[in-house]
Amino acid sequence: MTPAILDLYQRFTDGGMSRRDFLDRLARLVGGPAAAMAVLPLLGDDSGWHAIFPDRQELVISEEEWDANGVRMGGYLARLEGGERRPGLIVIHENRGLNAHMKDVTRRVAREGFLALGVDMLHPLGGTPDDGDQARTMIGTLDAGETVARMATAVPFLSGHPECTGKVGAVGFCWGGGYANRLAAAGTSLAAIVPYYGSQIPAAEVPKITAPLCLHYAGLDTRINAGIADYEAALKANGKLYEIYMYEGANHAFNNDTNPDRYHKEAAELAWGRTLAFLRRHLSG
Repeated sequence: MTPAILDLYQRFTDGGMSRRDFLDRLARLVGGPAAAMAVLPLLGDDSGWHAIFPDRQELVISEEEWDANGVRMGGYLARLEGGERRPGLIVIHENRGLNAHMKDVTRRVAREGFLALGVDMLHPLGGTPDDGDQARTMIGTLDAGETVARMATAVPFLSGHPECTGKVGAVGFCWGGGYANRLAAAGTSLAAIVPYYGSQIPAAEVPKITAPLCLHYAGLDTRINAGIADYEAALKANGKLYEIYMYEGANHAFNNDTNPDRYHKEAAELAWGRTLAFLRRHLSG
């Protein structure tokens, strides 16, 4: 495990490059794609970091469980070492569950100084399986109202964590983006919500929204975009605080750097910067 490999991995986990760029560069360093895949498990536990980067803050990772209306919910908690109190951020996964990509997003959030909780909405069904298609099928069996209620229990769980300042936000992607919109109107204490290309809630539900929104949409995402006009009109009519951004030339799931057919580097980086600025503005103090 050379300093060059660890330095590359640090740049990746700090958000300095996409997963695809990271894997390409790692393959060049270690002698090919097969060798890169062999090295990846060694990087996952931060092996050797302190020997090479003694001043680097490592992430503390834990698997968490809590009660959700009589059902055990679970998630992936990440934060910088040191035990300082930080704003909390709930990460809501796509329709493939809490997979490796969504855990990676949770770690990226943690490296930005948040107490990050990637929720696994399939936890009551045994957890997210490795097979993405199976996870999607399982997601399709979830009851919408029950899912929102269970998701909402993550807010007091995270805000009550000894390393949380008490302020909590949420960010969701695709399926999770739609549920981030639903969560905004679920009567929680959330202080900021960021839905990425998420389906909108009905206009009649908009008066129930209690948190500022930062809405990201993809220009080519015609199915989701069909609901924007009515949603924005309702947000304006009800005096809700929101920001809305459209990324022309990008498609649904443009933030997912593990999907070469969807990932849009420029849109992803711009949206990520806007997301962090929005969250810091509403979750600080």
